[in-house]
Amino acid sequence: MKPDLIQTAWEILNLTEPEQKVTQTYSAFEQFSDNQNIGASHSKIEIQKLPIPGRPQKPELVLPRDLSRRSIGSLEGRAALLHSICHIEFNAINLAWDAVYRFRDMPNQYYLDWLKVAKEEAYHFSLLNDYLNELGFAYGDFSAHNGLWDMAVETDHDVMIRMALVPRVLEARGLDVTPGIMKKFESVKDTRANEILTIIQRDEIGHVEIGSRWFRYCCELRQLEHDETFQKLLKQYLKGGIKKPLDKDSRLKAGFTQQELDYIESNL
Repeated sequence: MKPDLIQTAWEILNLTEPEQKVTQTYSAFEQFSDNQNIGASHSKIEIQKLPIPGRPQKPELVLPRDLSRRSIGSLEGRAALLHSICHIEFNAINLAWDAVYRFRDMPNQYYLDWLKVAKEEAYHFSLLNDYLNELGFAYGDFSAHNGLWDMAVETDHDVMIRMALVPRVLEARGLDVTPGIMKKFESVKDTRANEILTIIQRDEIGHVEIGSRWFRYCCELRQLEHDETFQKLLKQYLKGGIKKPLDKDSRLKAGFTQQELDYIESNL
């Protein structure tokens, strides 16, 4: 029987062990990435809600304001910061697989793109988790928040809204803050952390660009002007606005228009 990408995506989404989720993601990429006719849009598998994807018992999930703050000058502080990024990458694996599983009737390239994103997010998670282990810590040792997945649930009804608000807002935030985080690690001479973050920043530009591309595809299909549509969605879903400053160069490489950046800076 021909393997089903949608069924595979659902199974990986529900895996609770991080190492197993990573391994199965790599395996799925090898299985499906050369397939120019995945047939995901023809899947008969019923789409199900997923309020919480598969995850280990730890880390404990708390509100962002309840996360403890530690000095980067201590080993524990460095590990806590690395752990927060590691948790984002774990969530990003699930987000990529949910983009595959949840939205049907998209072109074949859409599924190939998000399959690639899932593999790269799994790689990022592994790099960070392995380095945490080297430092004497592990994923789950610190608390974390679930903001990325909360937005995934809010946007699970419309692929255009998902592409606008998860890759282009929440994940794009990483493009803005990573250079500052790298300066923190540079201040404590943690070259390995910055080697990993350099890889992540490079790949994340590509991930946000994939979101930009498919957001525009959906706008064109619906005969909507994309800059105006993006602005409307920001007003509707992001009451608190987008934090600044923006890394404009990275965002432009990731498919933002100058008009979008001007709007974010002047109106949010």
